[in-house]
Amino acid sequence: MKRNALYAFILICLAIIFVSGCQSGGKTFRIKGELSSAKAGDTIYLEHRGLAGIERLDSAKINKNGSFKFTVKAPENPEFYQLRLGHQLAPFAVDSVETLVIKANASDLYGTLSIENSPVNDQLKQIDQQYNATAAKIRELMKQHQTKIIDDVTYVNLLDSALNEYKTFATKVILGNPASAAAYYALFQKVDDYLIFDPYDKKDYAMFGAVATSWKQYYPESARTEHLYNFTMNALRARRQEEERRKILENVPIKTESALPDIVLPDVNGNKIALSSLKNKVVVIDFTVYNSDFSPKHNIDLNTIYSKYKNRGLEIYQISFDSDEHFWKNASLSIPWIAVHDSQSVYSQLLSMYNVRNLPTSFILNREGSIVARVEDITKLESELNKVL
Repeated sequence: MKRNALYAFILICLAIIFVSGCQSGGKTFRIKGELSSAKAGDTIYLEHRGLAGIERLDSAKINKNGSFKFTVKAPENPEFYQLRLGHQLAPFAVDSVETLVIKANASDLYGTLSIENSPVNDQLKQIDQQYNATAAKIRELMKQHQTKIIDDVTYVNLLDSALNEYKTFATKVILGNPASAAAYYALFQKVDDYLIFDPYDKKDYAMFGAVATSWKQYYPESARTEHLYNFTMNALRARRQEEERRKILENVPIKTESALPDIVLPDVNGNKIALSSLKNKVVVIDFTVYNSDFSPKHNIDLNTIYSKYKNRGLEIYQISFDSDEHFWKNASLSIPWIAVHDSQSVYSQLLSMYNVRNLPTSFILNREGSIVARVEDITKLESELNKVL
């Protein structure tokens, strides 16, 4: 009788230990995989694509029939993983406690990957397809720009068009379910380490806000939520500061020496000329690109105005953003006003600093060095100048 009681006590203790172990381990998700054309005995790895980088979670040997299995702790929020087979990677998402049934051909792991009854992974595949098409267009545009097949203005316009193709598609995914893994995934796609969705752009910021707010609501304790929320709020603060500065530039006359950093750029002879050196003159700051269709007529119109008003104290400080410096030098030799060059081309911070959305764009500074007008249509330049000359 005592022996039976002892056995019963041991069984109860083992049961408690087992239950405790299951509870402490948390929920799990399983992967059942089947790879055609796979070599029996090859190793496939399961890795976590976390904020801190790639973390290997488990490995499995592929059976003779190409099958493999993984069982791992389930995430508390949508999370991203990948299978690694040799040098091949196949990313996927897990957005709930589930069993993923994966099939693929081992010779083209990601290209043939299919996950049964997983809408979120179907969306990830569609996002990748759209992203790959966009990235290919952008790299081709960069190549054409570098080889001078297309000019700077054409490059910027076509680049913007290519990015908008991806954004239009991704916006539907994001707004369809901003709390999903697909929304997060679509938001953080990059081309050459630059985010396609720019958190500092007001229109793009709305996508970050939508995902951050939803994740904050549904996954408040998630590390991804904290990272996304902080990232979004920092971008919001920076964007608001930038908007305030732009409002000042557009609406309020300000003194160059007190509110704006001076512009100091080289002319055709390499002499650096400061904008601040033109005090006591009415100055037109002209942002332009010489290697463009609009440039010849634009400079003819400027020359007409300059010839008419230079004796009344007008000076033009024209900044070229041409990527081809040799072209700019040749074109600027006959320019009668101050012509300088920014080697940063269309990537120059001056364009964002002065909120230049289109080229050409001009600003008029009065004799005290205050911006008094912004002119994007050169036909209005003369009437604006007559207000201060």
